[in-house]
Amino acid sequence: MASAREQIYFLAIVLLFSHSKLMLSNAAITGEPIPAEWPHQFHALMFMNQSGTLQKLDLWYDWPNGRNFNIIQNQLDHLVTYDLEWNNGTSFVYTLDPSEPTCQVLHVEVGILRPNWLHGATYLGQQHVGNFLCNVWEKVDFIVYYEDVLTRRPVKWVFYTGYTAHVMTFEVGAVLEDPNWQAPVYCFSENGKENNSPILRHAVPGGSLGSLMRGITVWETM
Repeated sequence: MASAREQIYFLAIVLLFSHSKLMLSNAAITGEPIPAEWPHQFHALMFMNQSGTLQKLDLWYDWPNGRNFNIIQNQLDHLVTYDLEWNNGTSFVYTLDPSEPTCQVLHVEVGILRPNWLHGATYLGQQHVGNFLCNVWEKVDFIVYYEDVLTRRPVKWVFYTGYTAHVMTFEVGAVLEDPNWQAPVYCFSENGKENNSPILRHAVPGGSLGSLMRGITVWETM
C-alpha cells in the first residue's frame, strides 16, 4: 500500500500534468501567431510618410557584421542622408553633398536591433493593408508592426510619432558591399564629431527611421 507521502507525490504529479495540459489547450485555442525573426541579412526598399512628407528609404540590415544602414531621400530633393549604425552603439549620420558635406556622430548605449527584436510583442489580431492580410503586433507602445500572413514578410510599420513605413521590396540575403559601409573621412575629424547640425530632423521631421529604431532598442533595455 502506498504511503501518504507517495500518494501526495502522485497527486502533485497528476495536478501538474493536468495544469500543463490545460495551458497547452489554452495556447492551442488562442493560436496567437509569433512574428517572424528578421533575416540576418536583407535589403528593403521603403516609402515613408509623416504628415504628408514623403521619402524613399533603402534599409540594409547586416546582423552578422553588426551594422545597419538607412539611405534616405526626401521627395523631389536631391540631397541624400546616410544613417549608418554599428553594433558598438556608434552611428554616423552624414551627407555627401560636395558643396556642404555634413556629419553627425551619435553614441548610444545599445547597438542595432537584434533579429528577434519583436519577441514579446503584443498580438493585436489581423488587418488588411491594401491587398495584404496581415498579422499585427505592438511593441512597447513604440511601433505597430504588420506582417503578411502568407509570406511572413513585413508590410507596414507605424511608429508612435505617426511616422509610417511601407515596405515595397524585401530581399532576403541581399548584402551591400563593404566599401559602401565606410563613413566619409570628415566624420572622424573633431569638427565632424562636434557637428550638432540637426540633419536627422532635416531628413525626416520627427526623426529618421534609424533614430526611431534606435529608440526601440533603448526601450528594450529600460
